[in-house]
Amino acid sequence: MKTSYWAIAYGLGAVLLWSTVATAFKIALGFFSPLQLVWVATIASSVVLLLILVLQGKLTLISKQFRQTPLLYLQTGLLNPFLYYLVLFKAYDLLPAQQALSLNYTWAILLPLLAVPMLRQKLRRTDLLAAILAYSGVVIIATGGNIAGLQFDNPLGIALGLTSTLLWCLYWIINTRDKGDPVVSLLLSFLVALPLITLTLVLTQPLPQFSTKALMAGAYVGLFEMGFTFVLWLMALKTAERTATVSNLVFLSPVLSMCFIAAILGETIERATIYGLSCILLALLLQQLLPYMNKRRVRRAL
Repeated sequence: MKTSYWAIAYGLGAVLLWSTVATAFKIALGFFSPLQLVWVATIASSVVLLLILVLQGKLTLISKQFRQTPLLYLQTGLLNPFLYYLVLFKAYDLLPAQQALSLNYTWAILLPLLAVPMLRQKLRRTDLLAAILAYSGVVIIATGGNIAGLQFDNPLGIALGLTSTLLWCLYWIINTRDKGDPVVSLLLSFLVALPLITLTLVLTQPLPQFSTKALMAGAYVGLFEMGFTFVLWLMALKTAERTATVSNLVFLSPVLSMCFIAAILGETIERATIYGLSCILLALLLQQLLPYMNKRRVRRAL
């Protein structure tokens, strides 16, 4: 197979797996509290990332990278997996999966807005337009389509869903300072966070009661949301001739996710969710498409 075919195969595999995790979150939260699920999933993800590094022959990089920037990994580990997934799982615990999923996609809209003050990047008009459109979609979802009344069905769940996007963006902004191997960096974040998660769990809640189904659900979240799928996506980007070819596959994920949510969880996909998610996805598309069109226009003028 040509390199581009492998890239698409890796990318489709990652997108398919990520499309199942919203459903997996709700199933796993039937067995665990949000904090317990963070603990179980972090352990599972750490194990699979460690095995991947063994296969890649990169174990020596773990201590080397940590010694170079230990405070960086303390920051990234605190944000991801600890705070980000704790807040995200709590949002999924309070909201229908379709709503929590839709809100989570706004992180890509928030990221360029935060990059202006934190990375001193210029704010583009495209980013503002995308933000207005995307957060209009959030209002549609949060109010169940009753925009005039502005009555939110679950304000705490909505707030947590949006807060999770802020935490994710902060993680990626801080992560721009990391020049090490990305798989090693992710594992280090998890290893640093695991004692903090464990201590918080021991002090505040009982340890989870494991059954075969509970263990499988928690391990699935760790493997296919946090661990293996991330590596699969990196392989897709690495082998792609054009990054855009792979990155555009992400737009398949919410559509597939809604199918899994409806088929497996039995949720009726509300019109407000469809309209709101459409606004968010259109905003993401404009964010990518308009700058590209402007560049082509400039080239033609020259």
